[in-house]
Amino acid sequence: MTLRIRPLTPALWPQFEDLFGPGGACGGCWCMYWRIGSAYQKNPRETNKANFRSVVLRGPPPGLLAFNGKLAVGWCQLTPRDQLPALERARLLARVDEMPVWSISCFYVRRGYRHQGVTAALITAALKAARRAGAAALEAYPVDTAEKKSTTSIYTGKASTFRRAGFKVIARRVPHRPMMRHDLKQV
Repeated sequence: MTLRIRPLTPALWPQFEDLFGPGGACGGCWCMYWRIGSAYQKNPRETNKANFRSVVLRGPPPGLLAFNGKLAVGWCQLTPRDQLPALERARLLARVDEMPVWSISCFYVRRGYRHQGVTAALITAALKAARRAGAAALEAYPVDTAEKKSTTSIYTGKASTFRRAGFKVIARRVPHRPMMRHDLKQV
């Protein structure tokens, strides 16, 4: 499979919508969780969808789509951390310093394409996009599936995938949820 990664622009909304399907990916979230917190669960799925579409229309692109041919097969939300208010309020994921980082906050990979490197390709593309945008570092908040009490909900990615991409643990407030960072200012 040859993947092509593109920023989510309004022109690509139909492909994004097809990827997320009528259910809106993870429980109707439509990638609003880190923007509005658990309030997304109280909203009808169509409201979350409309709210995220507004984010896409307003720009800049809030993430990256992975394509296999013309089919969108994967997504990652990629944005400056301060654009994700619920992440800013998350006690276990509180900032470790004042560095103006960007965040990879979630993934969604189409069934039939999982466990084939889509997430790793999105991480590689996210590193390049954040570096081009002038970010000092890129953070992620994955699940460490090797730890006890690990969840099966890995919409934030696996720690092992980020480790292979050069991310380092910068904080671990609970064993199964490391905060990981990749310094983008390295020479």
